[in-house]
Amino acid sequence: MSTLTRGFAPVFCFVLAATTLLNTGCGYNEVVERDEDVKANWAEVQNQYKRRADLVPSLVKVVQGSAKFEQDTLKQVVDARASVAGIKIDASTIDDPQKLAAFEAAQAKLSGALSRLLVVSENYPDLKASAGFRDLQAQLEGTENRIAVARGRFIAAVAEYNKVVLRFPSSMGASMRGMKVRPTFTGDAADAKPPEIKF
Repeated sequence: MSTLTRGFAPVFCFVLAATTLLNTGCGYNEVVERDEDVKANWAEVQNQYKRRADLVPSLVKVVQGSAKFEQDTLKQVVDARASVAGIKIDASTIDDPQKLAAFEAAQAKLSGALSRLLVVSENYPDLKASAGFRDLQAQLEGTENRIAVARGRFIAAVAEYNKVVLRFPSSMGASMRGMKVRPTFTGDAADAKPPEIKF
């Protein structure tokens, strides 16, 4: 082994150890973990909202079977679902306050339209008695509850991520990765409440 090689080995080991210590000490790995937590929780939010959007056509079809049902209420649900479908969601949504706000506003519009439809359905005993409608109500209620849970987990994950990005020394690791504070849901707590469904 040459003198140059022998001299290089300790320097290489020192640089490797220092880099590992720096990455660990500055929170680099913690930033990675929290970033992945946010992404996983966001995927669950999207999944639950998609499940709800997928239930709407069946609900509309069942309600349309009731000839006297208020068409304006039904149209609001159809339009709100179309507005949700028109929002382009990609990986950048969780980093862009405007995109996240547009997503949240479209979902809130659909929540409101569904709430109105379910309240109005109280006036239609034949519709309420239909097994198909009752089944869809139950599925919708379960989905709304899962949405509330997924939103709560996403909000918590973003809060933890933001703490890591802002606190020293982990802020150094965040800076090394180009990570910045992320927006979160800002809607009123009442908007996130599942619609009241009565049987």
